[in-house]
Amino acid sequence: MKTVFDVLNARIDYDENEAVVIPAPTPEPTPAPTPKIDWSAFVGTEPAFTGIKVFEEFDLQTLIDRFDWSPFFRSWDLAGKFPKILNDGVVGESATELYADAKKMLQELVSGKLITPKAVIGFWPANSIGDDIEVYTGDKRKAVLTTLHTLRQQAEQRREGKPNYALSDFIAPKDKAKPDWIGGFAVTAGHEIEAMVEQYKQYNDDYRAIMLLALADRFAEAYAECMHERVRKEYWGYASDEVLSNTDLISEKYRGIRPAPGYPACPDHTEKDTLFYLLDATQQTGISLTENFAMFPAASVSGIYYSHPNSRYFSVGKIAQDQVIDYAERKGWSIDEAERWLSPIVQ
Repeated sequence: MKTVFDVLNARIDYDENEAVVIPAPTPEPTPAPTPKIDWSAFVGTEPAFTGIKVFEEFDLQTLIDRFDWSPFFRSWDLAGKFPKILNDGVVGESATELYADAKKMLQELVSGKLITPKAVIGFWPANSIGDDIEVYTGDKRKAVLTTLHTLRQQAEQRREGKPNYALSDFIAPKDKAKPDWIGGFAVTAGHEIEAMVEQYKQYNDDYRAIMLLALADRFAEAYAECMHERVRKEYWGYASDEVLSNTDLISEKYRGIRPAPGYPACPDHTEKDTLFYLLDATQQTGISLTENFAMFPAASVSGIYYSHPNSRYFSVGKIAQDQVIDYAERKGWSIDEAERWLSPIVQ
């Protein structure tokens, strides 16, 4: 005959003909360490302005000179790194022909001034509170303009014993009484592109339509790269003495990051809504958000600027239910809403 201790140890209670498993209590997870940043000596760099600055046009050739061509070839299912791919024994001939056609179209776009890239950037006083970032209306930091919400790495880092990053880690905590700032941007290759693509399709010229879309993506990414460089060296100025080649820029060998909502470090697409509010992006650039927070025109890029020397890209990865509940509370969502928007990363 089993004693009560036998039943408890086995976690099984017998009820005549069937056994019912009584689950053991789930132990509280041990919090993983957060990154250790010494804020005592931190002195934030004040941007040249706060608020927004709009760019109605930008030199196309400057953007072309900043192209990262490797993703262009990948979009055509040609694997290889530019410029080596042009001499590749397998795809080199196709890549060379494609590159020549791309350069011809670029010449048409430049000479005809057929597209008009636009951009808006902005900077605001900010401090972090836990995993949130308060954005303030002014330098006195008394009135909150809005709040950016971040997610923290969780499951994988706990197993490995590594720090769990959240983007808020790179903004000075409010309780440290250290002034800090955050920036944002939205750029587009131009609204003319969508109409041009439709025109090519009407003429059954799918090749040129696909070519233009692929080049439009390169324009948008190059514009984001150019603006980030100007931010680091001029508008925010925390790296005013930076000297990097285009290869270095493509390899991200600079201080600071510009993560985009919906990408690994900031997997919540809805944060674009807050970013667009700060930038007045739709009014200033014509970039709009769909109900699922995709950007239109498609050849557009947006993101948030962080300047701290320790800032880095990372992937949040899978998160547990405790963080889903916490995030829902911070966002003012129901649990169902949080699970819907975060479904790709919920364990």
